[in-house]
Amino acid sequence: MSYPWTRVPKDLPPLDPAQERLLPLADFFMGLMWSRPGGLSLRTTWVTPATLWLSSGVVALVGLPGLGAIAYGIGTGQVLVLLAGLLAAALGTGAGAVAIYGVRQRRLVRAPQR
Repeated sequence: MSYPWTRVPKDLPPLDPAQERLLPLADFFMGLMWSRPGGLSLRTTWVTPATLWLSSGVVALVGLPGLGAIAYGIGTGQVLVLLAGLLAAALGTGAGAVAIYGVRQRRLVRAPQR
C-alpha cells in the first residue's frame, strides 16, 4: 500500500506547452535539491503530493518574504538583506516552478478530453 503523500498514478504524466516552458527550471531546481527520483526528469515522473505541498510552502514562507527583503535591502542600502532576499526569491522561484508543474499535471488529468 502506498503512502498518501507519495501516491501517484502509474501512467506517464501529461505534458502541455506551459509545462514544456517550466520543465528546465523545475528539473534544475529538483536537481539542486537532490530530489529527482532516480535522476529522472519531471517529464517522465509525477510530482508527488508531498513535493507539491512542500514546494508551495517554500514559495509562501521563503519566496514571498524574500521579495520584501529585496525591497527593504534596496530601500535601506543593506547589502546583506538584499543578498538574502535574492537567494530567498530564487528558491521561491524554483519551488514555484515545481508547484505549478505539479498542479498542471493534476489539472490535465482531470480535464475533459475533446
